[in-house]
Amino acid sequence: MSSPSSPFASAAGTELLVRDVDGQYRPAQADEVLSQARRVLAHRVRRGAPMSSPAAVKDYLRLHIGTLEYEVFWVLFLDTQHRIIELKQMFRGTVAQTSVYPREVVKESLVRNAAAVVFAHNHPSGSAEPSRADEYLTHTLKTALLLVDVRVLDHLVVTCDEIVSLAERGLV
Repeated sequence: MSSPSSPFASAAGTELLVRDVDGQYRPAQADEVLSQARRVLAHRVRRGAPMSSPAAVKDYLRLHIGTLEYEVFWVLFLDTQHRIIELKQMFRGTVAQTSVYPREVVKESLVRNAAAVVFAHNHPSGSAEPSRADEYLTHTLKTALLLVDVRVLDHLVVTCDEIVSLAERGLV
């Protein structure tokens, strides 16, 4: 139990505190909390980390691409044990679309010797509902990667509020 003179007493358990350069505690700013969250999630989504926590990957993506005002397409490259090789932004588009080139995704998968991949892209509109174009792209990429023995595990549509998994919907 903290005493009234404790630096944690003022927070009453509802605020995060940070220590400044003088050693004094103060309420954390939102950007400080998000920055630290990004660091924690980046550590969980690092080279060699097992994909044992899809939630960590989803949180990482939500923080990194969920609030962007333009579309981006990312690929998470995995080895045969589903350990992370690399998470890479492959394509950047406009507010409503991005062009994805299957040849480039196949090439990058082969360069990294990936055995499996997870795709992710954001919807700046705020709706995580996959479009027909998203479903078609997933099918096209899956077909192309199948030729070189790379499995597509999922395609995630990301917004700041939610993530929709095409695999969970039976579309991968």
